Amino acid sequence: MSYFCKNVIFFILVQAIAITLLIHSSSCEFNKGHHDDINKLSPWLITRHLHVVNGLSNGRILLVHCKSKDDDLGIHNVTADTEFTWKFKPNFFGGTLFWCYMAHINFHAAFDAFRENDDFFQECNYGDCIWTC
Repeated sequence: MSYFCKNVIFFILVQAIAITLLIHSSSCEFNKGHHDDINKLSPWLITRHLHVVNGLSNGRILLVHCKSKDDDLGIHNVTADTEFTWKFKPNFFGGTLFWCYMAHINFHAAFDAFRENDDFFQECNYGDCIWTC
């Protein structure tokens, strides 16, 4: 197949995807909650917000270190009743994963703060993941 034909096919494919998304996003219907069907169909289009909240009492400081394969968000000392938060869009090809390590005095834990799968999307209300220590 010639270079020109490949470019034409690619252009037509991109246009078809753009038109499909435009038609889908312009349809009007009642929103039954925080998310809608486009979040389920196109999860990489939605900006995700993650929150790690320090719910410890007596002004205790929580050490938080979150990262992904591509991004290290650094080490943060989160004071009581405040949060460390960030936002991102999942990888178009899937597999987005953020994990965090939290520590306070002699206690520590590591967990997946965001994992790209349907169960996790539902747990995070299709957009916001809130983790409280």
